[in-house]
Amino acid sequence: MMLTALGLMSGTSLDGVDVALIETDGKQVKAFGPSGYRAYNPAERNLLRQALSEAVNLPRRDARPGILAEAERAVTQAHAEAVAAFLAQNRMKPEDIDIVGFHGQTVLHRPEKRLTVQIGDAPALARAIHIPVMHDFRAADVEAGGQGAPFVPVYHRALANSLDREGPIVVVNIGGVSNITYIDGNDTLIACDTGPGNALLDDFMYRTMNQAFDAEGKFAALGKVDEAWVARALELPFFALPPPKSLDRNDFAALKLGDVAPADGAATLTAFTAAAIARVIPLLPRRPRSWIVCGGGARNLTMLRMLRERVGSATVEAAESLGWASDAIEAQAFGFLAARGLKGLPLSYPATTGVPMPMTGGVIARP
Repeated sequence: MMLTALGLMSGTSLDGVDVALIETDGKQVKAFGPSGYRAYNPAERNLLRQALSEAVNLPRRDARPGILAEAERAVTQAHAEAVAAFLAQNRMKPEDIDIVGFHGQTVLHRPEKRLTVQIGDAPALARAIHIPVMHDFRAADVEAGGQGAPFVPVYHRALANSLDREGPIVVVNIGGVSNITYIDGNDTLIACDTGPGNALLDDFMYRTMNQAFDAEGKFAALGKVDEAWVARALELPFFALPPPKSLDRNDFAALKLGDVAPADGAATLTAFTAAAIARVIPLLPRRPRSWIVCGGGARNLTMLRMLRERVGSATVEAAESLGWASDAIEAQAFGFLAARGLKGLPLSYPATTGVPMPMTGGVIARP
């Protein structure tokens, strides 16, 4: 049975709430619906930053001392407003939607302590929007000893399977950190972080050029790659570890380029991201035939070119060229996960989060 599922996502960048509608049975995606966005205002962002710093010492996942209770109310209200605006813009009624997937805002993720905390009051949200809400997706995985992330691979597989092309296919998400989902039919699903995404390059561009990022990779295209530096960086132990494995945005911040021309530095860091992604190939069961790139890095044409140069005869293409809405994929994924959770289907697997067995998850709150 196909469900109309609305996914909600608020990521670690604290920029706002993404909203996306899909039609799905939890196994395949029948249709993509519209998407929307509700930005956090400066006061809300500031409140969330305070919540992140205060959450460090949380003893339990349900504790909401001090500022965390206020932040949870703000997150819930922002999501309710995002849904209301989405329904109004698309002339829809609550009864048009079967389920909402509500990720909430992560304020603490300590899988080694079997603790992950996403704030957001799902019962209050369900009452406000008059639609059932599936939430708390990561808890069961972490309690069972998994990393509690990444959770998007099962959705990447549904997208890839709709392409009707021969595998293996790898979906690469290049955000602050790069991560991959390796898909080979319905039986093999592997995921891991591969290394830096845009973080090192963005920080370098800001430091040297006072620019937030290298738009379309135009600056890196002017520079010369220091291949010896890239080769040394790839000798770090992380790159030889098998999946699943994960990183923090700042895990490679200690790597220094030295005294280089800005264009050469940008070229070298762009090449490092591409090389780190390609470095995962020997760790996979079979050599991928297709690489599909989403996230901010998909707009960096130099990064795409450098990745093509390092993956042999495989194709490399941006997700948008396939009709995928790159900016909406994570929100769509939580609509998809809500449908899977309703049906008791697995959300995470041993080779995606390190959990001992395939795990379903999610808790439902009704209006």
